[in-house]
Amino acid sequence: MQVNVINLEHKPAGQLSLSADVFGLSPLRKDILARVVNWQMAKRQAGTHKTKVISEISGRKAKPWAQKGTGRARQGSLRSSQFRGGQTVFGPVVRSHAFSLPKKIRALGLRMALSAKAAEGKLIIVDSDQLAQAKTGAVAAFASKLSGRTALFVGGEKLNENFAKAASNVPNFDVLPQVGINVYDVLRRDTLVLTKDAVAHLETRLGTGEKAAAKAAKAPKAAKTVKAAKPAKGA
Repeated sequence: MQVNVINLEHKPAGQLSLSADVFGLSPLRKDILARVVNWQMAKRQAGTHKTKVISEISGRKAKPWAQKGTGRARQGSLRSSQFRGGQTVFGPVVRSHAFSLPKKIRALGLRMALSAKAAEGKLIIVDSDQLAQAKTGAVAAFASKLSGRTALFVGGEKLNENFAKAASNVPNFDVLPQVGINVYDVLRRDTLVLTKDAVAHLETRLGTGEKAAAKAAKAPKAAKTVKAAKPAKGA
């Protein structure tokens, strides 16, 4: 699929062919996107919530009153859950909320997110992120001409330092290297902007059909082995 390429001044800079395995998946699997986003959100949870158990509450350990003869219900400790200031039964503890998700599902989710942006016409390709000076006005002017109110800009393996510094002052404009691209950030912003280097890295990283064909072409063919006939008994 052919797309137009622009520069940071929104001027035409040629065309680029995008891989259909990465940017042209159809139909859109919303269930895959939901699984990946839930996986990301679970990993982000701190899991530091905690309530005190009976061993962590200050107070004496003796029985509050005798077992029998008082006419009151038997009690073993004033730190029990039925008393004010006592322990919390089955309360939250410090733990990790993360769960495992297969790598193939994660990669498929990212390809689905990229394909969704391409299908909606919210994918923009720029030739480079090179800025001579770290001027916020240059990045702000570029962001103001985008179709959506918010945008995610993904560069190549390394971001241009001037561009990253200038973009840090622009509201609702996120900048990431290609290794940091993820489904949640792609979906939460209106427009996705990729550099040509980012496209090359993503197609190498996420390509399926072309990558598998190239791998199969390079793999050596296994030679057929012929078993020798066993000698007859008594020979």
